[in-house]
Amino acid sequence: MLSLVSDVMTHTVVALRDEVAFKDIARTMRRWRVSALPVLDEDGRVVGVVSEADLLPKEMLRDGDPDRFGRSPVHPDPATKADAVLARDLMTAPAVTVRADDTVARAARLMAHRHLKRLPVVDDDGVLLGVVSRSDLIKVFLRDDTEIADEIRREVVARFPAAPTGPVRVEVHDGVVTLTGHVWDASLVALVTRLVRTVEGVVDVDCALSGPARPAETGPHRAPPDDTTRAARTGDPGAAA
Repeated sequence: MLSLVSDVMTHTVVALRDEVAFKDIARTMRRWRVSALPVLDEDGRVVGVVSEADLLPKEMLRDGDPDRFGRSPVHPDPATKADAVLARDLMTAPAVTVRADDTVARAARLMAHRHLKRLPVVDDDGVLLGVVSRSDLIKVFLRDDTEIADEIRREVVARFPAAPTGPVRVEVHDGVVTLTGHVWDASLVALVTRLVRTVEGVVDVDCALSGPARPAETGPHRAPPDDTTRAARTGDPGAAA
């Protein structure tokens, strides 16, 4: 089962109103030891995020070179930021957010693509519910090996009937999954491996599955008995006539 943002997010959140002043923003970041804070309107909706990067242009202005870090679609003109004193003018907007029912995988992709350390979690109306951070996302890799193995057997292996030669065996050690045994069709091996990789907490998959094994020989090959042999075994003289 895929983990949701609601399973790992932090519910207690420090946020700013959009009229908070520059120094209060800096003090709040220092007090709570965070590098970014969501900015809310009067209805509690997330309208942007103020990060340390949004505060730096004012310091850069002291050096007489507000354009030193360049411009980007994410961070507006540094000179404009250097003149700002309120959260509404400093913040990066619109904020990149996730919903509580989004998957952890989606949150991780957003953070990676946008180079973000945390994301506000909002409801359908954009009201702040919590925050999910990189450290929250890696919690899925702290799952117990036994729990991971049980989920793989229940949610993945059970979907695919094993070959008559025996069941599929699942072992997990430090998040690395080892699959051995046989499935009905060798073409299913790649699919089983992909599905196992989607289980939360799986670090890697060592798949040694294969298609059905050929029936083992049970003894030396013996030719069918001829009539003489059959007569001697049954005691029927007519069989050899």
